[in-house]
Amino acid sequence: MESLELSPPTEVKSTRKLRLLSYNIQVGIASIRPHHYVTRSWRHLLPAATRFDTLDRIARFLRDYDIVALQELDAGSHRTGFIDLTKYLADRAGFPFWYHQLNRDLGPLAQHGNGLLTRYRPTEVVQHKLPGVIPGRGGLVARFGNADNPLMVMLIHLALGRRARDRQLEYICDLVNRHEHVIVMGDMNTAPNSPEMKQLFCTTNLREPEEALHTFPSWRPNRSIDHILVTPGIEVNRCHVLTHAFSDHLPIAMEVNLPEAIALPV
Repeated sequence: MESLELSPPTEVKSTRKLRLLSYNIQVGIASIRPHHYVTRSWRHLLPAATRFDTLDRIARFLRDYDIVALQELDAGSHRTGFIDLTKYLADRAGFPFWYHQLNRDLGPLAQHGNGLLTRYRPTEVVQHKLPGVIPGRGGLVARFGNADNPLMVMLIHLALGRRARDRQLEYICDLVNRHEHVIVMGDMNTAPNSPEMKQLFCTTNLREPEEALHTFPSWRPNRSIDHILVTPGIEVNRCHVLTHAFSDHLPIAMEVNLPEAIALPV
């Protein structure tokens, strides 16, 4: 666990409404047909001129949101021209605060991780390495508001295997149960009715989604593996999947109302 040092906020703005988005962007490769996994696989290792065209299109719709959880970014390696994609998207979409978590360091070949973009300044951001036989999965936890009654936003990307996900969700349960108001966002690689997710809902206050929203694969979505989950004090106005096919996943969005006691500093 690693905590990022943050400067204190200079101004406090109270808001009840938040627009949230979670998106696995596949490093800007844009695999939007089955055969692209083969024909575009080289883009996982080598620079591609079209990568930043795809990222610019993603940035345009990210502007509509307040907090964005992104998975499968690169912190700056040969394949991205040594450009940090979290910073790149934050700059293009106009987010004043951004945080990258490096989960898989392959040196100059790839700097794989998660990225958090936010219009509100967190009071703390902590990086967590999630358990698993194969390292490289992690979570970012951002605290917003005062210490007594904060809003905790967790960005996670879980493993492909169920055994590893069981351990990772057990770890996440402990984090969730420390706080009253929690939002968990990310690519969880499993459906909400899977045994490991049912265990998550049984052991925390996170609410089970009212319906399974299909986000994968983007060209014919039939699996619900990307989620935004909230605790009961957070009122959900709307949750839906966007049809922007710039990755092998589709983005999932949610609009919520926060408890009046939570103030988000800018």
